[in-house]
Amino acid sequence: MGGLGYYVVIGLTALLSFAASAMLKRKFNEYAQVPMPVSGAEVAEMMLRQNGITDVRVVSVQGHLTDHYDPTNKTVNLSDYVYGGYSVAAAAVAAHECGHAVQHQQAYAWLGLRSKLVPLVNISSNLSSIVLMIGLGMAAVSQWHNTSVFLIGVLLFSVTTLFAFVTLPVEFDASRRALAWIDRSGIGSSMEHRQAKSALFWAAMTYVVAALGSLAQLLYWVMLLFGNRRQNEE
Repeated sequence: MGGLGYYVVIGLTALLSFAASAMLKRKFNEYAQVPMPVSGAEVAEMMLRQNGITDVRVVSVQGHLTDHYDPTNKTVNLSDYVYGGYSVAAAAVAAHECGHAVQHQQAYAWLGLRSKLVPLVNISSNLSSIVLMIGLGMAAVSQWHNTSVFLIGVLLFSVTTLFAFVTLPVEFDASRRALAWIDRSGIGSSMEHRQAKSALFWAAMTYVVAALGSLAQLLYWVMLLFGNRRQNEE
């Protein structure tokens, strides 16, 4: 398996990622035109209050789709578009981010695991590509009799893949909590609920594609490692 295989994996991953992102943007632009009686910021504050969360602040941040919950300083960070938006798209995103705050309050296990992995991911994401390239060069020079550095690179990359898959239940659960709250709160009709569900589904698909892409790359590196090692032992 040569370099062509790697570019095929990267190309397919990039294509799927582009398709999911394009669909997400299309859905959010469509649902941004559907009005809601409350803004994204108001949705977030209502959901936090009704879940008994009083120590989390809702703040506005710059950018588009830069919305996130920060468990370190307990803030629901909403982009300007979501914070002041009176639309189904804004309500869905705001409720989703508050879903993470509820997870934090209830000590949701997957969120706790994800948070513990963050320091490791920061290290591995910065080093894995460099170590893989160095290890690949060293292994090629030694005709794959010395693969220790390359193996370290593969292990570092596996941490990012693990993180991508741990993220999936966290994101899907936050969306589930968001939609359940939207139903209970009565802020939207059944049509608006379906639109919010659709928007959050495509947001989740971007994480699914990222996880599958990371897994495909990891499998490529593992096959390259053990395939060449086995070939040279024969």
